[in-house]
Amino acid sequence: MISVDDLLALVRTYNPKTNEALIRDAYAYGHEMHDGQMRQSGEPYFTHPVAVAAILTQQHLDDATLITALLHDTIEDTRSTYSEVADRFGKEIADLVDGVTKLTNLQLSSSETKQAENFRKLFIAMSRDMRVILVKLADRLHNMRTIRAMRAEKQAQKARETMDIYAPLAGRMGMQWMREELEDLSFRVLNPEARNSIIRRFITLQRETGDVMQKITRDMRAELEGAQVEAEVFGRAKKPYSIWRKMEEKGIGFSRLSDIYGFRILTTTEEDCYRALGAIHQRWRAVPGRFKDYISQPKSNGYRSIHTTVSGRDGKRVEVQIRTRQMHDVAETGVAAHWSYRDGVRTENPFAVDPAKWIAQLTESFDAEDDHEEFLEAVKLEMYSDQVFCFTPKGDVVKLPRGATPLDFAYAIHTRIGAACVGAKVDGIRVPLWTRIKNGQSVTIITAEGQVPQATWLDIATTGKARAAIRKALREVDREKFIRLGGEVVRSAFQSIGRKATDKALTSAARTLRLKNIDDLLGRVGSGEMTAAEIVRAVYPDLAPDERDEIESARAVIGLEPGQAFERANCCQPLPGERIVGIAVRGRGAVVHGIDCEALERYDDQPSRWIDLHWQEGRHPAAYSVTLDVVIGNDAGVLGRVCTLVGERKANISDLQFVDRKPDFFRLMLTVDLSDAQHLHSLLSVLEAEEHVAEVSRHRDPARALSGAA
Repeated sequence: MISVDDLLALVRTYNPKTNEALIRDAYAYGHEMHDGQMRQSGEPYFTHPVAVAAILTQQHLDDATLITALLHDTIEDTRSTYSEVADRFGKEIADLVDGVTKLTNLQLSSSETKQAENFRKLFIAMSRDMRVILVKLADRLHNMRTIRAMRAEKQAQKARETMDIYAPLAGRMGMQWMREELEDLSFRVLNPEARNSIIRRFITLQRETGDVMQKITRDMRAELEGAQVEAEVFGRAKKPYSIWRKMEEKGIGFSRLSDIYGFRILTTTEEDCYRALGAIHQRWRAVPGRFKDYISQPKSNGYRSIHTTVSGRDGKRVEVQIRTRQMHDVAETGVAAHWSYRDGVRTENPFAVDPAKWIAQLTESFDAEDDHEEFLEAVKLEMYSDQVFCFTPKGDVVKLPRGATPLDFAYAIHTRIGAACVGAKVDGIRVPLWTRIKNGQSVTIITAEGQVPQATWLDIATTGKARAAIRKALREVDREKFIRLGGEVVRSAFQSIGRKATDKALTSAARTLRLKNIDDLLGRVGSGEMTAAEIVRAVYPDLAPDERDEIESARAVIGLEPGQAFERANCCQPLPGERIVGIAVRGRGAVVHGIDCEALERYDDQPSRWIDLHWQEGRHPAAYSVTLDVVIGNDAGVLGRVCTLVGERKANISDLQFVDRKPDFFRLMLTVDLSDAQHLHSLLSVLEAEEHVAEVSRHRDPARALSGAA
């Protein structure tokens, strides 16, 4: 265990004015509180808080943060209390320790709804004092370094949580070194074979080629000296996880992976950064599309550097980062640079960002999210995406996640611009809205009065802000439709028991179901969130319709005009229980499609033909045909067994066609009559479990929309 004297020696290297007495007191108090507690490795538990504090000294953090590290488990795991810590060390430290304790209790890898809520709490904690997260990240780093003492299943759980949450968070905060180490430690647990394989290949490569890094480093130093640029050059091999990720993304083997080495050039001035870049590009050929200037366009966490990739010795690609020493300090500590000390005083680094502004920017778009899953989607999009920098026609910079589209750009400028967007130009050329924006491009948004957000935009937009705004607009547009549709469904349900759906009855139902008003109630029925039977039951529990009564096929669909006929589309064969939409066809009424039917794309430019429809609630007869694509073994009795299984599920086979006959397998199209989506799911489950059935799936054919029911 690191002694208090050794810990203080680490602190004095950057903060000779440290409050040694207070740190000694915290060390003694933590040691006393954890006395007798052991880690799973068999070491005294207090070795962990001391190691966390030592990690934080590498970032030159202040005394309050270091003391918090020493005490971060006392309130949770010992007899210590918030009041006792506050009395002895002050309210600031007590609040920090309490904040870390609350974060420790968050289960960030739990179910999505709970995970989203816990992410909210995490960002709230960050907004109060970023140092809470710094301690938590250091805590996780030391736990990952010592994870071998845990049970195998616990190791896997912690490693996955670290890979999914803590490593990206460290990267987003600008602490790239910590992100890389957390990823690699997790990789060692989650895929040890792949990691060991990459390390073995590295060793073989070094044996075959010699110390390539030293050779390239010497070459770079010589070029910079020749250009009279004062700079330091450092080379390093990339981490095994970084290499494995590139191999996975590019689908190539280790032998074909070229850019496995990285080099860093540290200069004195910003001007020297660009002079160094010129010297490097003059000696080695730059790789197109691999240049990023984060000095002129910094990242939101304060990161500044020039990135370029060049072809070095023997055609090997190497990545080069060029920045000043002050930029490097921020690059090493990220947002934590705000608290860094040097020579006993807070470092005045011009590139360090204000943590309050950074977290406000990060959470701004999340505040508008009411839906838990949407909030979580937005968090992950913002945390795990790199950024691109593009320009407005006036030259203003807009930062967006990588993969963003002109639609995201429009919403980033203003929600009103996004909602009215009808087109875009990139670098003066008209492009589709789904075009991916690249670094440095100029984007012009074309708007039009009367334009409203379209449902298809959700497949185009990538940023949380744009998607939230689109969903909100669509909900407002759909609200009236859902209310109208819900009204029809509810009126029909009340009529079936001889009652009227009066305002008084619906108000009573809304109150019983704890809904705001009648519109909220009808809207939920129209959108499928509630059933009409629930509404009737809330008002007349003794008169609620018996849902066991079969619904006649002729009145199975709600939302048609009086007397308007309907037929199911052959292409998707929708079933009761599935979301549907109608397409008006002259002379034939409406053709009902599943909401996800590919054939609907041909009607995108004919919105007037679309009809909001809804299946009637209740039990439907087995009268709706669905075609199944089945592959069975060519053995005696197999086909008979399949037919028996269908009959046992109370489904009728209305057609059977062999489409492919092989010596060992037959492929056939089996048309069965079913009652609803649950009936289909039940049948598929039974067929999939049959050992002689190799494959079974629902057959959909968009081309069939042109025949029969189009």
